[in-house]
Amino acid sequence: MNNTETSIDKNKIRKELKRVLDKKRYIHSMGVANTAIALAMRYGENLEQAELAGMLHDCAKCEATKDIVKVCESHQIPIREIERRNPSLLHTKLGAYLAEHTYGITDELILDAIRYHTTGRHNMTMLEKVIFVADYIEPNRISAPNLTAIRKMAFVDIEQALMMILKDTLVYLESSEFEIDDMTRETYQFYKQQVLLIS
Repeated sequence: MNNTETSIDKNKIRKELKRVLDKKRYIHSMGVANTAIALAMRYGENLEQAELAGMLHDCAKCEATKDIVKVCESHQIPIREIERRNPSLLHTKLGAYLAEHTYGITDELILDAIRYHTTGRHNMTMLEKVIFVADYIEPNRISAPNLTAIRKMAFVDIEQALMMILKDTLVYLESSEFEIDDMTRETYQFYKQQVLLIS
């Protein structure tokens, strides 16, 4: 972990997040931070990295969806076609940008955990897995399918929990009008194949 992160004022970050996020999103973000700490303890990850990534994973949710494409373009953040059609997907990339340029985070592990917390990717770091899973299982989330089973699995086998979340997400998106990001499907297929190779 970079020395910069060890000197980060987390209370200052909390105050700023409380100012820019709505109450529900702020409570969710603190829930993710606390859950990420617990998962980091379980899997031997750095607690500071987990807490900071959890706190900041949705820091760009304060940006209006209608403006987020323009904001990303102004910061030269690459935008895929599916992100242009579904601008809410951009909160992860913009979140990583804001974490660095507004909140002073320079640790690439933290920034990547924020950047990939929605779709995942191939060969995720343990910190990325921790934030991805914590985002789904944090205590304030109550409506996700199979939540109890996934919460239990998260502390037994995080990759199995990751697969369960991805599968449920794909099932939900396929049954709705929402477009599926190929990265989500590819992440699921990648980890499904990993499990098959191990077994």
